[in-house]
Amino acid sequence: MLTCKEQVARSSDYLDGQLSFREKLMVRHHLMFCRNCRRFIRQMRLMQATLRAMPQKPEEGVEALAEQLAALRRKDSS
Repeated sequence: MLTCKEQVARSSDYLDGQLSFREKLMVRHHLMFCRNCRRFIRQMRLMQATLRAMPQKPEEGVEALAEQLAALRRKDSS
């Protein structure tokens, strides 16, 4: 059975479907018995989904808005 450290090292490849059949079975076997690694995999899946949902290109005017907010914050803290 894999250790948690070995499981974490294979997590990205597992989620990307890049493991061999044997390695995939080893990962799934470990996940059946390790609640912490199951939680870690769920968090990684959520992170991947969040990153996929983000726009590829920044929205128009984001830089200007960030500068305005920073200026307001500097003004308020003075």
